[in-house]
Amino acid sequence: MSDDIKTAERPRAIFSNSDFPLLKTAVAAYARNCEDPAESQKYANLLHRLGRAG
Repeated sequence: MSDDIKTAERPRAIFSNSDFPLLKTAVAAYARNCEDPAESQKYANLLHRLGRAG
């Protein structure tokens, strides 16, 4: 192998584990105040996925 080839770097996480509670709180607050039922459902689904992720 040549010296030109870089070793594979470990991908960095976009969010830290401490970000998930903040994101869940923000999304929940927005979903409660959202007046459009279709959009509110989308945010409820996002909140569910955030709960599973972190």
